[in-house]
Amino acid sequence: MPTSVPGNKSSLRQPVSPLRRGFTLIELLLVLAIVAVMAGLATLALRDSTSTRLEREAVRLAALLEMGRAESRVTGTAVRWMPEGADTPSQARAEDGALPPGFRFVGLSRLAPLARHWLEPRVVAQVPPPGWLLLGPEAILPRQKVLLRLDDQQIEVSSDGLGPFEVTPLPEVQQP
Repeated sequence: MPTSVPGNKSSLRQPVSPLRRGFTLIELLLVLAIVAVMAGLATLALRDSTSTRLEREAVRLAALLEMGRAESRVTGTAVRWMPEGADTPSQARAEDGALPPGFRFVGLSRLAPLARHWLEPRVVAQVPPPGWLLLGPEAILPRQKVLLRLDDQQIEVSSDGLGPFEVTPLPEVQQP
């Protein structure tokens, strides 16, 4: 038995024209949530490329220093790591277009040479006096550190003498 007034049913069941259709609130909120997630992911993906390159160099250097330390202990020979031309950028030393050497290991066997250049030629390494790191053969060494710089970024690779070399980010260099 109908309870509504005749005529009301026809107004409730009128087909809605395609021009009057819209988005529901749930659909709008879902689109906004998707856009927010995508923007957040894009922000995280856009890291400063200079700091990424410098961090990659620091991790690579820490691994190379540990390899040099291990070989020094195995062979029983003293091994030193020293940067080449820390006072001038390594890009200024490359005249033939080849990758310029950025550092060297003194005392390692020539049968298993380690890398001698930076992946990023503008990296500059600074070592406190005496200007080189002693990697062994003793098990206990003094605290040692290397400061790596690339443009306005800097990072430290250091060891307390007992533990492995570790990477420590530092604040940005202040430009005068």
